[in-house]
Amino acid sequence: MATRAQPRQLGRAGSAGAETLATGGAAGAEGPGRPGPLQDETLGVASVPSQWRGVQGIRRETRSCQTASIATAEKAAQTRKHVDAEVQTEAPVPVGAPSVSAHDDPRLAAFLRRVEAMVIRELNKNWQSHAFDGFEVNWTEQQPTVTCLHALGYPPAQRQGLHVSSVSWNTTGSVVACAYGRLDDGDWGTLKSFVCAWNLDRRGLNPWQPSAVVEVPSAVMCLAFHPTQPSHVAGGLYNGEVLVWDMSHPEDPLLWRTGLTDDTHTDPVYQVLWRPEPRHGHRFQVLSVATDGKVLLWRGVGAGRLQLTEGFALAVQQLPRHTRLKKPPRGETEVGATAVAFSSFDPSVFILGTEGGFPLQCSLAAEEAALTRTPSSVPLRAPAQLTFSPHGGPIYSVSCSPFHRNLFLSAGTDGHIHLYSTLQAQPLASLQLSHKYLFAVRWSPVRPLVFAAASGEGDVQLFDLQKSSQKPTVSIKQTQDASPVYCLEFNPQQTQLLAAGDAEGTVKVWQLSTEFTEQGPRESEDLARLAAEVAT
Repeated sequence: MATRAQPRQLGRAGSAGAETLATGGAAGAEGPGRPGPLQDETLGVASVPSQWRGVQGIRRETRSCQTASIATAEKAAQTRKHVDAEVQTEAPVPVGAPSVSAHDDPRLAAFLRRVEAMVIRELNKNWQSHAFDGFEVNWTEQQPTVTCLHALGYPPAQRQGLHVSSVSWNTTGSVVACAYGRLDDGDWGTLKSFVCAWNLDRRGLNPWQPSAVVEVPSAVMCLAFHPTQPSHVAGGLYNGEVLVWDMSHPEDPLLWRTGLTDDTHTDPVYQVLWRPEPRHGHRFQVLSVATDGKVLLWRGVGAGRLQLTEGFALAVQQLPRHTRLKKPPRGETEVGATAVAFSSFDPSVFILGTEGGFPLQCSLAAEEAALTRTPSSVPLRAPAQLTFSPHGGPIYSVSCSPFHRNLFLSAGTDGHIHLYSTLQAQPLASLQLSHKYLFAVRWSPVRPLVFAAASGEGDVQLFDLQKSSQKPTVSIKQTQDASPVYCLEFNPQQTQLLAAGDAEGTVKVWQLSTEFTEQGPRESEDLARLAAEVAT
């Protein structure tokens, strides 16, 4: 049976219910045991025990952590033995010396009283004496004066009969180089030659196998190592060329060359030197002198070329007037230069040795134009300022003193060495060392009064002017067959070494004793006194 719900009517009845709630009553009348309208009432405390706390208390655990026990031990060290040792000299044995009689004491005392005044007087005289001023005791053991350390050579050059024409030490003093050529008569301008170098500090040095060898198409007349580059060496050739090699690259050693141009020397180059550039002291130029009368300065540029930077020419008509020269043959005007040396005190001043036998003092600062028709890419100037009395033949070597600004030596074909002062034309001393040529002379770099000379009789002669001004202190036999010694050089770093080259194609390295390497007392003063003889 279906029923239909009737909607509830809201109206006044609803309003009345709401009113009844507001007054705290309920629908219908107040029943028994029920409170009336809303009132405050205090009831008992209800306690509900916590089940969670009980569960947690049951699960509580106590835990602890402890590191492992540390093991400890005590130890002690004690020497196992103790020994006492004592040393005692033996009881002195009385020497059986004769005893002095008691009656001698008065006589001895009388003697001492008698000579006391005389002894004191002599002691006072010795105390005032200057005989031993500057004396220094030399406690070093004396060595033999000169010993030969090495005899070096290159067999292929020796088989061709080539001579050692020049030697040079590098800047470290450990390498010696030599040039092979010919210095006697003959047409040998196209002869192949060599430049060889030996490192004397190398282990297992083979004296007949150089450390470096360079083949050169023309005879090499002279060599000079670079002042700061240990492997760079300049050389002058018989055909007039100047070349620079790097000896550390023997497979391709050539660095620069002048080539055969209008600037090149037309005669053999007799000496080359390295000179610092005026405004760039760390850069160097090569200076060359030749018998064509020219002094040329070269600088290395790109493409392996030496470029001419300055030039000087010697003409007879521009030499100082007081020079007495023979009339040049066949109208020649050039003065051939054969040697050069620079002053240690003025870098612009240099001494030239000439074919005419007279030394020339010259200057790089000269400004006068040279009277020459020689073609040149730079203006040539006349450097000569002063001339000196000549030798009896061409000069082969000159050397300026490293200890005095005015002194220099020259050696020539007349067998004489001349000691000059730049303050006068006449030599201070003239020493005849040989009846043949003298090919080289060099001042010692450490002893002001010592120099060495190479003779055409096969000797190397060492002079100490402090001992004698007329004869050599030591004469060394370089060659067994008396063939000439053509060149020599002191080692500037290892000053006890002296290298000399000869006509047998051999370079010998001589070790000098301290007699020639240690400066004596007042030696510089003695040299200055020798130079002062110019006034007499």
